[in-house]
Amino acid sequence: MASEPVLEMMRSRRSIRKFKPDLPPRELIDQIAAAGTYAPTGMGRQSPIILAVTNKEMRDRLSRWNAEIMGTDTDPFYGAPAVLVVLADRSVPTHVYDGSLVMGNLLLAAHALGLGSCWIHRAKEEFDRPQGKELLKSLGIEGDYEGIGHCILGYVDGDVPPAKERKANWICHVD
Repeated sequence: MASEPVLEMMRSRRSIRKFKPDLPPRELIDQIAAAGTYAPTGMGRQSPIILAVTNKEMRDRLSRWNAEIMGTDTDPFYGAPAVLVVLADRSVPTHVYDGSLVMGNLLLAAHALGLGSCWIHRAKEEFDRPQGKELLKSLGIEGDYEGIGHCILGYVDGDVPPAKERKANWICHVD
């Protein structure tokens, strides 16, 4: 049975692209990361891992790598002070789907706990580069992991954007 508050969280969540510099408390970040671990995964294999980045130097390094890949010198993380990087074990056939569901849980949990978030791409390219592989190795992470996405987190600076109109042909009933 669906819970109306959960459905309302889904309807009201937005991608945030302007953040205050204040780092949310570790307890909130840990709650959001933990929500990611409850995402469904293919055959329960739990192929993803989450890097919880609150160290400013590391956050800025990831931002620079991401900007290089994008071909810009701006901050692709929109000033968000925290980043949850989702990676998934390539040896698991469902790793991209597993990681994507983790990302969805992270985004919804952030919203439910009063933080802004946004899915930032190019994690695959970042962690396919030698410096990304070296970073994982330096953290003691072994295996062949593919970057799925960055869930940037922080306090919203300004107004939350309105929802875009839903397209008319989004749902096709087959009765």
